Amino acid sequence: MPGKYLTYYDSPLGKLKITANENAIKSIHFILDIDGVELEQEVPNGILEKCVEELNQYFNGELQEFSVNIDPDGTEFQKRVWNELLKIPYGKTISYLKLSRQLGNERSIRAVARANGDNKIPIIIPCHRVIGSDKSLVGYSGGVWRKKWLLEHEAAVINNEKQLNLFF
Repeated sequence: MPGKYLTYYDSPLGKLKITANENAIKSIHFILDIDGVELEQEVPNGILEKCVEELNQYFNGELQEFSVNIDPDGTEFQKRVWNELLKIPYGKTISYLKLSRQLGNERSIRAVARANGDNKIPIIIPCHRVIGSDKSLVGYSGGVWRKKWLLEHEAAVINNEKQLNLFF
């Protein structure tokens, strides 16, 4: 299919499937169980190469802000939430309630949480930085253990510590 590009990335959190068009990253998906999954043919392009390079730098503790172009599909509301997520500083967290307030309506907390969960580009759009008001790690599309790992990784980088890689 013209205009659809695809690659896989072996991250410390498992294999990621990354899709793009000619201009931007469209999605990143955790492949939760690769046993028996037939992987699609890779169709690389420059955007995917830049994304993989930046993911390598992120996981090596050398990058705190992604610059690769992104263009996730979603509703206007979802895009507002995702744009707000991009403002959360590296290594910091925010509650769903505070995020709702920043978007102008604390009563929209469930809709905000849903949009956060529907994030098509995890890691780059840092939905892992949103936590419960009681500081609990609630929900993550790739599993709460991945959310915990990402938050610990960012904290370790900020504190000049070496993050242990997970082995599968």
